[in-house]
Formats: sequence, structure tokens, C-alpha cells
Amino acid sequence: MLRITAASLGTSCQKMRLVLLPSASLITTATTCSKREENQCTVDSLYELSVDIRKVRKLKGWVLSETTAYVSETASLLRDMGAGTAVIAHILETHPEAVLCQPEDVVAQRDLWRSVCSSQRALLSIIEKFPASFFSVSHHSNQRAYILYLQSLRLNNKIISKLMASAPQSFSRHLELNQEVIHTLRETYLDLGGDEGNLRVWLQKLLSQNPYILMRPAEAWRDSLGFLKDQGFTTEELLSLVSSLRASISELNPEAMQQALAYVQDALSCSEDELKLAVIRCPAVLYYSLPTLAGRFQGLMDVGVSVKQVKESPNILELTTQIVLYRIQKLASYGYDVCSGSLDVIIGTKKDFEMSCTRLNLRQQRPLFNPVAPLRTAEE
Repeated sequence: MLRITAASLGTSCQKMRLVLLPSASLITTATTCSKREENQCTVDSLYELSVDIRKVRKLKGWVLSETTAYVSETASLLRDMGAGTAVIAHILETHPEAVLCQPEDVVAQRDLWRSVCSSQRALLSIIEKFPASFFSVSHHSNQRAYILYLQSLRLNNKIISKLMASAPQSFSRHLELNQEVIHTLRETYLDLGGDEGNLRVWLQKLLSQNPYILMRPAEAWRDSLGFLKDQGFTTEELLSLVSSLRASISELNPEAMQQALAYVQDALSCSEDELKLAVIRCPAVLYYSLPTLAGRFQGLMDVGVSVKQVKESPNILELTTQIVLYRIQKLASYGYDVCSGSLDVIIGTKKDFEMSCTRLNLRQQRPLFNPVAPLRTAEE
């Protein structure tokens, strides 16, 4: 009985080995594929250009294993544009895939980008900052079509080059999709009472402030504006909101805006007209999440700021609680009590706040002379 059992166990083990061996082989093959041997020619060429190979291995190690690479050709093209050794090394460390682009494609890309750059030096500066955008050569025809379209709208070449650098995805799309969004922007501006003569300037401002605006579907604009119209905002107020939100209005969700408006109205105990005024003075409340709004409002209440003060200066909600606390403490060191004064001294950029502090400090050091005050003698 034992012999039979042992024999059967032996047979079973052999079957298990037959089943496991192929799996083990697959694992070995997968491991080998994932650790492909580096192309020594590519590694040596990059090393000669003072490129940090360790950085490339960590960032995009797979590039070093590609069979074909154009390291010397890419470096030569950059050098012809005025790039020094350090700049070339930085570009190839930041975006190693550049060496995989065929030289003729890179030359065509260079010529295309030069059509919107003021000089070769300006183009090289863009490549140094946005190498991934420049070496995206797979959508060359779409890029060319879109550049020609934007130039037909008489947009500034500087704005176009900025778009190409910071939002290359919009240039890889079919022209018709971008045309639809720009048409919606144009119609929005004119419907809200904008002047045809200022349309180009307005559009350039939006595109420069938010390069990704064209990635949002045209319907998003219509939905957001439709919601705000339903809230009673006039065309003039809507135009102001669209401009001040830097085109982020296309990213807003009507439901989220409704929740934000309801919270602000309840927290400030304000009427419909007061709510509209608060939104116009602080458009950011439309895209802050409820937890963010609630946290910032409660932080103000905790340090003794009144609801009335927030209602008078709603853009205080643009600042984080940490920034507000820091500024209140700094003002206190100058003898200024925010809770009994205006919040306007806190609001603004860091530069604005530092200027306010300087003025307060000067007043503290040099009291204003009152010409009608009685003179005090030494005996007094």
C-alpha cells in the first residue's frame, strides 16, 4: 500500500514539475525583457556630452535600451542653435526621449517653431524649459494647421509660442476641436456685451493666463455661463467674472457652484444682491470646495474676525488660514488690531502686504503732526 502511495506521489510531483516549469520560464523571460541590455553606443555618446547617465537611468532608463538613437545628431542640432555643453546636457537629462526623434523630424519642428519665435535664442530658451513640448514631433501637421489658424486670428506670436510650450496637448488635437472652443469663446465675449475691437486682446489674455483653456469642451463653457445667468448675474457682471477667473469658469461644475454659493450666503447671512457682490469681489469662491471655504471661514471666526468684516472684504477667503494667521500676528506687532479695523490691510499678494506693513511701521515711528494741537512746554 505504501509503495503504491509513494509511486503515485512521485507521479504527482512529476506532473507538478511539468506544470510549474513553463510558468517559471515565463517569469524568467519577463524579467529578462524588463531588464533589457543597454545600448552601449547610446550610453557612451551621452557620457561624452557630460550627461548624467545615472539620472537618465532613474528617469527614463528604457531610452538607453533602444536599438536606434540619434544622440550626436540631436546634440549637433541644439549646438547649431547656440546651445552650450551644459544646456545640451540639461535638455537630454530632462527629456532623454529627444535622442529617439529622427533628425529630419526635429529639423522640421525647429523650422515650425521658429515661425512663431522672435529669435533662435528665444526658441532655445523655450526648448530648455519645455523640452518635452518641442520634441513632440508625432503631430507635426496638426501643429502647423493650428499655428496658421491662430495667426489668422491675428494673435501675438509670443502668445502662440507660450501655448505651444506650456500646453502642447492642444496642438496635437484636430484643428476642428480647437476651432469650436475658440468660436464659443468669441460668441461668449460678444454675447456678454464685449466689443469686437477688443476681442483679440481679450482672447490673448485668456489664452496666456490659462493655456489649457482649449482642452475643455465648448459645452462646459455654455453650462457654467448658463448657470450663472440663472443666478441673476447681468451680462456685464458675467463678462467681469469670465475675465477675472482666467477662463477657469469652463472648469466649474454648476452643482459645485450651487453648493459654494449656498454656503457663502448662509455663512455671511446675506441677501441675493449681497451674495452677487461678494462673488464679483471674490470670484474664487465659485471654485473653492466646501471644506476649503468652511475651513477658511471658521479660521477667521476663531481669531475674532466678525462676519460683517468678511462680508465687507470677501476676498479675504482667497488666503489660506495659515497666511491669515501670520499676517494678523505681524500686524499685531505693529500695534494694529485687525479685529477692530479693516481686513483690507491683510488682503493681497505678499508684496502688497509688505507695503502695508511698511506704511504702518512708518506711522508708528513718526506720528502725524497735528497743527491745531496745543503746544506742550517743558514744564508740562
